[in-house]
Amino acid sequence: MLTDPARFGARTVPSRVLFGPHATNTSPDRTLGSVEHYRARAAGGAGVIVTEVASVTGDDRPYEYAPLASSCVDGWAEVAVACAPALVLAGLGHAGSQSSARGLLRAPSSVPDPATRAVPRPLSATEIDELVGAFTTAGRAAVDAGCAGVEIAAGQYSLLRQFRSGLSTPTPDDRVLVAVLEAVRAELPDAWVGLRLGVDELAPWAGITPDAALATVDRVAGLVDHVVPVRGSAMSVPATRPDAHTAPGFMAEACRAVRAVVDGRCAVVLAGSVVDPADARAALDDGVADLVEMTRALLADPTLVATVRAGRVPRPCVLTNQRCRVRDVRNPRIGCTVEPSVGEPFPGGRKASLLSRRDSNDAFLPRGAEVLVAGAGPAGMEAARTLALAGRAVRIVERDDEPGGLLRTIAALPGRHRFGLLADWYVDELVRLGVSMQVGAPAPPGAHIVATGGDDVGLTPLAVLRGAALAGPVVIDDPLGDGSAVALAEHLATGHAVTLVTADQIVGKQLHDVVGAATRLERAGVDRVLEHRVVERRADHVVVADVVTGARRTIPGTLVDAGPRQPGDPSSGHGIGDARAPRTVAEAIREGRRAAEEILRAG
Repeated sequence: MLTDPARFGARTVPSRVLFGPHATNTSPDRTLGSVEHYRARAAGGAGVIVTEVASVTGDDRPYEYAPLASSCVDGWAEVAVACAPALVLAGLGHAGSQSSARGLLRAPSSVPDPATRAVPRPLSATEIDELVGAFTTAGRAAVDAGCAGVEIAAGQYSLLRQFRSGLSTPTPDDRVLVAVLEAVRAELPDAWVGLRLGVDELAPWAGITPDAALATVDRVAGLVDHVVPVRGSAMSVPATRPDAHTAPGFMAEACRAVRAVVDGRCAVVLAGSVVDPADARAALDDGVADLVEMTRALLADPTLVATVRAGRVPRPCVLTNQRCRVRDVRNPRIGCTVEPSVGEPFPGGRKASLLSRRDSNDAFLPRGAEVLVAGAGPAGMEAARTLALAGRAVRIVERDDEPGGLLRTIAALPGRHRFGLLADWYVDELVRLGVSMQVGAPAPPGAHIVATGGDDVGLTPLAVLRGAALAGPVVIDDPLGDGSAVALAEHLATGHAVTLVTADQIVGKQLHDVVGAATRLERAGVDRVLEHRVVERRADHVVVADVVTGARRTIPGTLVDAGPRQPGDPSSGHGIGDARAPRTVAEAIREGRRAAEEILRAG
């Protein structure tokens, strides 16, 4: 049912999988992002493609390279052609008070934005009429460009949600939302009109509640072809697309309630971290929804639907949000922890060489010769898989007793269990592709690709996770702020008194959800020592110094150093992943693919 074609009214979609709107931050000219980004997911079997939400007015700039509807006509036309026969819908919205300071903040009232405290300018009645007109103009342009219709954004980062919320205005109601939908439907009577609707702001004292949202659903169900219930507000942004600390399918009950209210008047889409096909199938079979949004799963594996149809397991999403979350103070371009092509402007584009000239020379690696890979961590396994998919004979050697490397180790941490699924997937893929695999053996000399990290020095998080003994209180020194120390603190807090020391003003500075991280540490009883650095290490205590005043204090406990890991052998001129320098999983996988592509180009 999930991967079969489905009929909705007069339209048939190739599958019940929806690739939802998501920020890419890839278009400096404020046009639509890469056509190839959407084409790949449609070619892989997605039934409905919703493009990145485009602002319907020029003064709305929710992030650096957010698309502007008036500049997207050519992009919409290209995506519509590239993604046929998938149903292509243009995402349309306005961020209101959640826009950036580079635009004019406009909102239902002058209530400061709950997150930034920025004070917007209230929209006048005339400006509200202009807003309604802007949605209809953008909708007409999208359909004329070839899109099957539009999806109106009234969830997270949405002015239309703010009109309905007591967090944003003292007089919340759904009249503006209804006016927009009525106008768009009148302008586009034969087009598909979708709605992404906030149904729970997780702030029952003032925000939209599930019970109140059902009245809005009942009011608009006859105006739309599908509705996607979502949650969250400016006060709870990560709750809309959380990481693996939140179980997938968390919007299922909300979908059930919405589906009961619409009673067949429109389709209902289940969103909410649904990344496994089995969960998506179960939701459809149980009558939770009519379609399932699997956006992050399709980022991780563009061919997800086709892969499931073929009876295989798609590359799993690890639900970390480390690369696919764009609205961030670091202003990143979209990426993916496990799929290197996401966000790349040119597939296999020109990159600095990872391999030495000797390794990329045909004379050294004759066409058809077996490629030898040392290290079966994420870098080595990605390189081996890429080569094997291209028909090359590959042998991979791993010094540990099982392949997977760091993926196996970090899977023991809270919110990181899906890295174990990724390791299993890689092993199954290498077996399927006929890669020769040897474990429990040292790295062989003369390997064409070396992907082996260095050995631990001292008491590190990896040493602890691999069984190093700890007794009594623990002090974790976190100079990186990348989340590894936070996860380790959560893990150890079940059996130890834990203190986390960081020079930053917050814990997990590099995380997408620092509020959630701090909340989990608080609940776990972890003591956080902020704006301090470790200056002395002793067997049973550490001395820390305030980074501003230099004042010192002693903290009892065994020190675990969560600083950078040791690289592999620096003399290796053809190393990738941790053999070059300490790498994240995303960096290791990207380097593994690039190294394999260089060999394929040379051979």
